[in-house]
Amino acid sequence: MNLVRLGDVLGPAEKGGYAVGAFNANNMEIVQAIIEAAVEERSPVIIQASQGAIKYAGLEFIVALVKTAAQNADVPVVLHLDHGTDFAQVMRCIRHGFSSVMYDGSKLPLEDNILMTSRVIEIARAVGVSVEAELGKIGGTEDDVSVEERDALFTDPREAEIFARETGVDALAIAIGTAHGVYKGEPKLDFPRLKRIRELTDVPIVLHGSSGVPDDAIRQAVELGVSKINIDTDIRQAFMGKAAEHMRENPDNIDPRKLLAPAKESAKKIIKEKMRLFGSAGKA
Repeated sequence: MNLVRLGDVLGPAEKGGYAVGAFNANNMEIVQAIIEAAVEERSPVIIQASQGAIKYAGLEFIVALVKTAAQNADVPVVLHLDHGTDFAQVMRCIRHGFSSVMYDGSKLPLEDNILMTSRVIEIARAVGVSVEAELGKIGGTEDDVSVEERDALFTDPREAEIFARETGVDALAIAIGTAHGVYKGEPKLDFPRLKRIRELTDVPIVLHGSSGVPDDAIRQAVELGVSKINIDTDIRQAFMGKAAEHMRENPDNIDPRKLLAPAKESAKKIIKEKMRLFGSAGKA
């Protein structure tokens, strides 16, 4: 199957009351784990590449890996740029065949974020590529900050209404209490804020920093209208944890295949669990 756009999988998710997992890939084995999980669970899937992954693996390699995987799969697959903060980088991904891109202008003032996002959308739409944007600031870790400080980082529902209306973006990542990386404590999501944003906008909502968020909180977020959920850290932990275990138990092994194969299976197990949790299993 050829790559599909973000809107092609998020539209049915919104109507069906489930979310589609967006899983970050950094190498061949993780791409394989994501695709195999999607096929076995009969789930649509979004494979994401961050700017860091592109720098590590190379843009051409990432695209070739995912396109090959998608062509050999019979489920919908999106190739998505995660957190593209550089306009030129976003354009390179579009030119090289990404079916969806994220332009992250969340550090900009609202007016500038609207302007830059609209510029990306104008170009992307002309070639059939979906665009995700971000409003609000999602931290790198779960920091110990005051309620007032946290509130200042969260997405303002009224600004979300303006942003969605002015840009017509295909998906909007919001900040309601999640964070990237490993949490120091249990994250507390602002569900009333999420509910209000859904009331004021008709754009699919994206939850970043979802690794480590309790299952009950994920289910509630999906019930309140989250359609795309990003997972990266959980995959890395599963992959590297199994790799480290293998090295401890097999110190004389010099065959990378014997190391990476079990690591891939460990990552796949986590991905399949997430697909079931999000409700996307059986929806392809």
